[in-house]
Amino acid sequence: MTRAIMIQGAGSNVGKSLVVAGLCRALRARGLSVAPFKPQNMSNNAAVTVDGGEIGRAQALQARAAGLDPVVDMNPVLLKPESETGAQVVVQGKRVATVKARDYGTMKAGLLPKVLESYRRLARGRDIVVVEGAGSPAEVNLRAGDIANMGFAEAVGCPVVLLGDIDRGGVIAQMVGTHAVLPETDGRLILGFAINKFRGDPSLFAEGLSVIAERTGWQGLGVLPWFSDAWRLPAEDVMDIRPKSGAGPLKIAVPRLSRIANFDDLDPLSAEPGVSVEIVEPGRALPGDAALVLIPGSKSTRSDLADLRAQGWDIDLFAHVRRGGHVLGLCGGYQMLGRRIADPEGLEGAPGEIEGLGLLDVETVMRPEKRLALSAAHHPGSGEAVEGYEIHMGETEGPDCARAWLSVNERPEGAASEDGRIRGSYLHGLFSSDGFRAAYLAELGAQTGVAYGTGVEAALDALAAHLEAHMDVDALLDLCAPIDG
Repeated sequence: MTRAIMIQGAGSNVGKSLVVAGLCRALRARGLSVAPFKPQNMSNNAAVTVDGGEIGRAQALQARAAGLDPVVDMNPVLLKPESETGAQVVVQGKRVATVKARDYGTMKAGLLPKVLESYRRLARGRDIVVVEGAGSPAEVNLRAGDIANMGFAEAVGCPVVLLGDIDRGGVIAQMVGTHAVLPETDGRLILGFAINKFRGDPSLFAEGLSVIAERTGWQGLGVLPWFSDAWRLPAEDVMDIRPKSGAGPLKIAVPRLSRIANFDDLDPLSAEPGVSVEIVEPGRALPGDAALVLIPGSKSTRSDLADLRAQGWDIDLFAHVRRGGHVLGLCGGYQMLGRRIADPEGLEGAPGEIEGLGLLDVETVMRPEKRLALSAAHHPGSGEAVEGYEIHMGETEGPDCARAWLSVNERPEGAASEDGRIRGSYLHGLFSSDGFRAAYLAELGAQTGVAYGTGVEAALDALAAHLEAHMDVDALLDLCAPIDG
């Protein structure tokens, strides 16, 4: 029978996703058949799966760590925020509804059968499943109908390891406080804990481990020092895209849209030593010395375009173009570059349309059918092959599409201005292809030479070694329990 362990956090962004990826790689190196699982995720950074659906990108990285292709059962419920109060609900890879937060509270309990169905399929034939929670189990106000943390753990009897983030400060209070507020039935499921993101000598926290163990009765599994190579791995949150030491001379400016989505296009660019990727926060102007302004994907294109104008970024962008700068729009960013975006069915809010930036002579009409596809493409300009994926609603047409600069399965893809400095495409992930990335950046005058995929694999191996060195993985395996779901 398959065993399982669940990594929950004493808060959000404590490093659960990275620890699960590291455990998947470490357990695989020990000869175990391992798979990642996250019952519910909330993220607009999604990955297209080999079985034609979408899951959180963090689970795709964890699948890679485990040596598996990503499938929808690894993340059966994905919430993609579209506004401050509502989100698109994706179940087993397919969009089923867009609901307000208060309505999802009543909907989520009914999704547990789908979660358990996906878990059983995924677990079949595996030695172990490493489960990732979401947020914190201490949010007891959300416990009713929960499927993300203790609701799932209770349903299958899955043992839990709680992860704390010492970099935020107050980690003893995080852990002991979680123990104090949990209902007794939930508290019994937590068997161990670990501390993450320690800077300095981990032995200095030995007494802290003892205090937590004494107050909670949980087994301490170790103190994980800060993992300095985390920047080499695809980021789950745009705020995790941090500049490497020694910024490259070629600057790429990326406006941080309110509903930024599928920004994994930035990770390979950030890895290049000759490139500096600058995430431009609201309230700041687009830098005048950028060679390229990259407008990323968006979960709510019309809303984000309105925000872009409210920030004055449209004025900055026009000035950038007048100076001879280059512009690249991907997916939602591509739609924004056109003359018009029409949404007759109200897929992103009230039905209507909005004037685009007018930098490309194309128009977009939103359609309810979402295109999800892993795509093998070709870049005729360089002759390089490109691997990527499409995940969008909407169809874009217009005269500038006659200058398509990519070919997907012999279908013209994208659009370009007459001088070629402004381009758009629906293809995400294209910069992961080393040859194409080198050719594209060479046009901008950048020196390249990074083997991106090799770097990700090396970082995953280093992460696994990091966990083996600082976490008692043997003890963690002893805590795993046989579960049939």
